[in-house]
Amino acid sequence: MITAHNQHSYWQALPLTLVLLAFLVFPIVVIGIVSFWDYNSYSLIPDFILDNYQYLLSSPVTLQAYLNTFKYAALTWFFTLSIGFTVAYFLTFHIRSPGTQTLCFIICTVPFFTSNIIRMISWIPLLGRNGLVNSTLQSGGLIDQPLSFLLYSDFSVVLAYVHLYTLFMVVPIFNSMMRIDRNLVEAAVDAGASGFQILKDIIIPLSRSGIIVGSIFVFTLVMGDFVTVKIMGGGIKANVGMMIYNEISLLQYPAAAASAIVLLATVMIMLVILFRLVNIRKEL
Repeated sequence: MITAHNQHSYWQALPLTLVLLAFLVFPIVVIGIVSFWDYNSYSLIPDFILDNYQYLLSSPVTLQAYLNTFKYAALTWFFTLSIGFTVAYFLTFHIRSPGTQTLCFIICTVPFFTSNIIRMISWIPLLGRNGLVNSTLQSGGLIDQPLSFLLYSDFSVVLAYVHLYTLFMVVPIFNSMMRIDRNLVEAAVDAGASGFQILKDIIIPLSRSGIIVGSIFVFTLVMGDFVTVKIMGGGIKANVGMMIYNEISLLQYPAAAASAIVLLATVMIMLVILFRLVNIRKEL
């Protein structure tokens, strides 16, 4: 039975529901419909065919694109987790002043005052064959010729991802660490536990929810990105986002829609697995 209180709650939720239906659900439904259409070199043909999915799921190009995407996501997750956990641990247990913690957070967010593209382009003068890094190494006699892997490579792509998304790992881990009861740490110290034991048995387990939330942010951002690969890969590296971008550039909208649906399903499966490991409502 619907009470007056429940009706009031439904009316409060109605505006957000309409916004989600209009700007989230409806576009996804349209993309799903278009993914079954046929097309030629100059027009779309409304139809219901499975050719787009059959080609997509059987193409070696698709397999390679997904392998590259998962590789970028895994490497980015590893490095952002390592850096994010270290920074969050330092801010939580080595900086006790709230004002200093706030100042450090502001310093971490300074790069976000500029666009992602500007931040990526700023790496090019540093990592290029005649860039600052190669010039410095050659001037110091450490290398005889420029290091070509520094730019337009998997290294540069992952480096840009880590630069862009590390803060998305720092914040949730820091939030979880701030909830840890300091008495637990003090009791472990009094019991003779080493720093590594405290980290392994107390800090990491109690920070698990923050690690999972940060992982969700990083995985979803990397899986759907193509601009970073396009700029830092120099057009010779590809992931699923780049594959969809190229299909759209060639006006192959049904093929791009099918690729988008498969990517969405892949990301959703990953999120379902991660959501089972943490109570996202409690963390957010």
